[in-house]
Amino acid sequence: MIRNLNKQECLLILNTNYIAHLAYLFGECPIIIPITYYYNEADDFIICYSACGQKINSMRKHNYVSLSVDEIESVNKWKCVLVEGTFKELKGPDAKYYLHEFAKGVKHIMANKEQKEANFISEFSSKLESEGTPIVFKIDILELTGKQR
Repeated sequence: MIRNLNKQECLLILNTNYIAHLAYLFGECPIIIPITYYYNEADDFIICYSACGQKINSMRKHNYVSLSVDEIESVNKWKCVLVEGTFKELKGPDAKYYLHEFAKGVKHIMANKEQKEANFISEFSSKLESEGTPIVFKIDILELTGKQR
């Protein structure tokens, strides 16, 4: 039977995972891609980073996004959380601070969940293809829903 998750159950899933699917609008076409994220519980938003490209340029134009986090054991046993929120690019000291929080947080989740130690950000997040500083952004949570079976 499928049931709704309460807010605390949704937050637990956000807190204990670091891979999600990000949905954004590219022109008139919805795009969904996997992304590494970190839920910053203290500030109640999601932190991500990326090289500048289609995704960043699209979210700069249309800042409303969705993030889906799944825990799937089988077709009959799964949990899914959907975050609806707004993209906001971080700059300067804020970007540097939250990129550090992202890396520290994801490493902590990996150590707890997978008993795996990661020393470098490239071990758990896509390598940036372009040179230069990554674009650090947050997703401010507007709506949080979840289901489980």
